Amino acid sequence: MTIFRFITRRLFRPRTEARSLVLGLWTAAVFSGGFSIGFGGGFGGVAFAQSLNFGGGASDLPIEIYADDGIEWQQENLVFLARGNARAVRGEVTVFGDELRAYYRENPDGSTDIWRLDAYGKVRIKTAQETAYGKKAIYQIDKGVMVLSGGRVRLVTATDEIFADRQIEYWENKWMAVARGNALAVRKKKRLHADVLAAYFRVDKQGENKLYRIDAFDRVKIVTDTDTVTSDRAVYNVESGIATLTGSVKLVRGQNVLRGCSAEINLNEGVSKLYSCPATAAGAGKRARGVLRPKRKEQKKVQPIAGPKVQK
Repeated sequence: MTIFRFITRRLFRPRTEARSLVLGLWTAAVFSGGFSIGFGGGFGGVAFAQSLNFGGGASDLPIEIYADDGIEWQQENLVFLARGNARAVRGEVTVFGDELRAYYRENPDGSTDIWRLDAYGKVRIKTAQETAYGKKAIYQIDKGVMVLSGGRVRLVTATDEIFADRQIEYWENKWMAVARGNALAVRKKKRLHADVLAAYFRVDKQGENKLYRIDAFDRVKIVTDTDTVTSDRAVYNVESGIATLTGSVKLVRGQNVLRGCSAEINLNEGVSKLYSCPATAAGAGKRARGVLRPKRKEQKKVQPIAGPKVQK
C-alpha cells in the first residue's frame, strides 16, 4: 500500500508551496467545520457525538491519506482524486471509500478552500463512538450539508441504529439529521418506522450533543414488546418518552384494537391514550373506538373413565 503523508512527504511537486496547498485543501475539506449527529433517550441514551466533527481541538494533528492506486491532482479541474481502498485519517476520525474526491477553489486573496468532498464505493465514516455506512457520500462544505446514500444506508452506535433506503442527510447549521425512504430507528426492542424521520439535537449541560425530538412522517409505525401503533405522523419527545401521534391512529395489542384521531403513547411506562376526533365546521366529531377480545381460557380435556376389565 502506498502511504501519502501530507506532513512528511512530498506530493506531486518538490515545492513547499505545493505541499502546503494540498494540506490546506484537505484540512478544509475533511477536517474543518464538521457535523454532529445524535440519537438519545428512548431510542438512545448516548448521543451520536463526539460526532463526525473533523475540526475542533484536533487542529494540530497530522492528516494522512492512504490509497492503493495513488492520488491524482487535476489542477485544471481544481480537484484531488485518491483511488483504491482510499481513506483520510485525522485523530479518531476516518473516512473510507474506494475513491475520495476533494473539490477546491482559488480565492482572490490567493488562498484556497474546499467547497465539496465526495466519497464513493464502500463508504464508511468512523469515529470512536459511531460508524456510518453507504455507497456514496457528498459533503457540501458551504451549505453545511452531507448526504449519505446507496443501498440500505446505516448509522450505528453501541446502543442505536438508524436505517434508510434512500439517504441520510446531516444539516449541521440546523442541528438536524433526516433519514428518507423506509426509515427506521432502533434501540433494543423499540422500533420507529416512517417514510421520513427528522431528528433534532441540542447541547446538554455537559456540553454533549443530544437528541431531544424525532418527527416521523407518513406510514408511521411504532413497535414495542406489547404494542404496534400506526398513524400518519408522530412527534417523539426523547426526554419524556412520549410519542404524540395524529391521523388515523390504530393501536394493536394482541387481539385488542383501538382507533382514534390522535394518541399519546408513553414508551417508557407503556401507557397509551387515544382521543376522539373533534367536531369541525365540516361536520360532527368522531369518537375513539375499540374492540377488546378477552383471552379465552383453554379447557382441559376430560379423560374418559375406563370401565372394569371383563375377563374372557
